[in-house]
Amino acid sequence: MPAFQYAASISGASVDELKLIFSFLLSYPLAGLLKRIPDAQPYQKNLFIISHNPLPRADVAVSVSLFYLVGLFDIWSGIRTLFISSAGAYAIAKYVDGPFMPWIGFVFLMGHMSIGHIYRQFANAPDKVDITGAQMVLVMKLTAFCWNVYDGRLKQEDLADFQKERALSQLPSLLDYTGYVLFFPSLFAGPSFDFVDYRLWIETTMFKLPPGADPKTAPRTRGQRKIPRSGTPATFKAIVGLVWIFLFLKFSAWYNTAFVLSDDYMRYGILRRIWILQMLGFATRMKYYGVWYLTEGACILSGLGYKGVDPKTGRVQWNRLENVNPWGIETAQNSRAYLESWNKNTNNWLRNYMYLRVTPKGKKPGFRASLATFVTSALWHGFYPGYYLTFVLAAFLQTVAKNFRRHIRPFFLTPDGQRPTKYKVYYDALSYIVTQTAFSFTTAPFVLLSLRDSLLVWSRVYLYAALGTAASMAFFASSAKPWLVKKLNARKKSVTVREQQQHEFEKQAFDLHDSKSEQPLMGLPSDPGKELDNAVEEIREEVEAMRKRGLSVSMPTGQDMKIAVENKLGRKL
Repeated sequence: MPAFQYAASISGASVDELKLIFSFLLSYPLAGLLKRIPDAQPYQKNLFIISHNPLPRADVAVSVSLFYLVGLFDIWSGIRTLFISSAGAYAIAKYVDGPFMPWIGFVFLMGHMSIGHIYRQFANAPDKVDITGAQMVLVMKLTAFCWNVYDGRLKQEDLADFQKERALSQLPSLLDYTGYVLFFPSLFAGPSFDFVDYRLWIETTMFKLPPGADPKTAPRTRGQRKIPRSGTPATFKAIVGLVWIFLFLKFSAWYNTAFVLSDDYMRYGILRRIWILQMLGFATRMKYYGVWYLTEGACILSGLGYKGVDPKTGRVQWNRLENVNPWGIETAQNSRAYLESWNKNTNNWLRNYMYLRVTPKGKKPGFRASLATFVTSALWHGFYPGYYLTFVLAAFLQTVAKNFRRHIRPFFLTPDGQRPTKYKVYYDALSYIVTQTAFSFTTAPFVLLSLRDSLLVWSRVYLYAALGTAASMAFFASSAKPWLVKKLNARKKSVTVREQQQHEFEKQAFDLHDSKSEQPLMGLPSDPGKELDNAVEEIREEVEAMRKRGLSVSMPTGQDMKIAVENKLGRKL
């Protein structure tokens, strides 16, 4: 198309990248039309998604998704690929019974996607859009679909709360299923979501107020429409997404893989080379920030991003499908905070449909669950060697981060663990620098892809993160770790009985959180994050407030402590 070729010549982006952005932007007016189809006729919404026309006529216009695949990218084979995956998953869910059904679906979908990954790797055209991205999103949706159908065949008492919410007691109609598969705002880049979310949206039950809620708190709608007004949050996402895309185009012209592989890169000193590597990672993330903001905005405009009304502020929440938190990533002081802000829906999929599924009922997830999740995440991304270099090193980074949090960070807090010392700010600053530079090194192979290029760039910055990780692992494996534990125990002896109670409470709560934080992010073993710290701090403040009012209370311990933490976290530990 001449228009895209001209835009590519002046922007520096590839033709396919510009087509992809165009498809995201086109999804906005189409999502606006989709939302305006009468709520009482959900089948018409399905037909609009499938046929780009709310009326079931024989001469309907071409499908929105079909137009994206064929009209924009000429991916005729993509139609066959999506059909094989979706038809195969539906057939497996319908005709295969027993506990192996979701695993058969998983192997079928992952195996089919692997063929696409291998083909893309041999084609070696990273700027060319093919069906692999859409297939990766579909694998998450359909493996979850198989598990949801399986859960629907089990007894209610055998299900966890999450499973009860997602279980499908009956197979959906082919019309609903096809609409779910071809939901055009998230076709190429996500976000992924479960079928129950789609059903709640298309039946508009998602927008009902919870029992006992004041009708005055209901969000504003237009006319008899049940879907709340979503133009403002969707527009915000679109504008911010376009800003990220613009910044990506500018920064990627300065910081790109060709430069770090060139001889010009070596003309700079080591600190400048590390900075350039950091900016290469930042420029790459901008592309994902922009893409995910744009696709999430289109989902919000359709109404699917709705997550209820905040009971404290009374404001409508539109973050049901939020996939990335740029601020959380760029300001992260530890590896868990970094990873939990990235590709959130993939994290949820790995946790709910792999990590927790390979664990026998009544047992805690262990090494088998972590290994299965790691392998799944790696294979889902593809077979480029760079992916595996990143995953392996990131796993060790997680272990190192956990050791520093357990055995170094407490020295920068008061002996009772309640307040930071005057030196804590230096620890936080150093943690930020180390986290950001370590991840820029670790994720470089994810951008460079090939083994040769990855090792070359790593060697050009003297393997600083790999050597630092190895040195830290050796340090905590030596006699230094018992010495640190001894020093920490000596600090505890100086606190009062009341402070000891508080410290013991925080220790028990931290241990409880430890088991929860072992759940991997992006398939990687995790270090404890700040979520529990916030919960503990809130409980401490509440206890102190009650004491000031003259009430005789003490810090909870044992089961009472566990219940208090669960109430703050909003989930079971």
